[in-house]
Formats: sequence, C-alpha cells, structure tokens
Amino acid sequence: MTDTILSDPLLANPVLAGLVPAALAPQSRKIMLQDFDLPVDIGFHDFEIGTPQRLRVNIEVWLTAAAFPECDTVERAWDYDTLRSSVLALVERRRFNLQETVAHEIYSLVAARQGVTALRVSTRKPDIYPDCAAVGVEMASF
Repeated sequence: MTDTILSDPLLANPVLAGLVPAALAPQSRKIMLQDFDLPVDIGFHDFEIGTPQRLRVNIEVWLTAAAFPECDTVERAWDYDTLRSSVLALVERRRFNLQETVAHEIYSLVAARQGVTALRVSTRKPDIYPDCAAVGVEMASF
C-alpha cells in the first residue's frame, strides 16, 4: 500500500489516500434532522382541536454509499432544506389526532426517497406533563 497525499480540487484541504484500513471503511452513512420543533394541530381532546401544539421531530436517515456524497459539491448532497420543508408542508396541510399518524406519514415520506437503507422517525410532545420531559412515539426500520 502506498501512502500518498492527493490534492482533491473539490476539497480545500489535501486528502490522505491509502491510509484508512479496509476494516475502518464506513459501513453506514446517516443524515439527520434533530429536535425539529414545529407547531402541529394535533390531539383528540376538544381543547386540543384547532390549537397547534409544539411537536419535536427527529429523523435519522441511513443512506447508500451512492446517495452520500464523497466530494464537496452541493449537487451530490441530500438537501436538508427539502427534508425540513417537506415535513413542514405535511403537517401544515392537515390536522392529526395521534402522534403515531404524524410519525407514520413522515416515515413514509422519507422512506420513499431514493438511497434510503434504514430510517428512524420519532415525535414528541414536550409540553404535556410538568413531570415528564416529553411523551412520544418512534418508528424504525430496524
């Protein structure tokens, strides 16, 4: 194995090539949207209907190697803004009775995208009980 330093024109710094052992090659690649707080018309109690509540959403998306860019170009990257905007649009266009439904809809939205190999979506209502940090649900493909 030759230890060389390559200059990648897409990166600001030189890249070390040939130094990473095969055993340390990435086995998974993940992007995430973490602790995304958004107002959602959610709940089945009379006092909840029509009064948006804060819902905290976490999305973790594992991607194929091909879907995870190895160069520093925007065109190859997953667009976090699109992910965030898609979730906002989803919750703005309807009301929900259950967090399970919100989680399932977000899960389906992301799972349908190309390059996804695994997925975890969780939702939490942080403002329900004074003695609990939050109440919520989670869905995962594993």
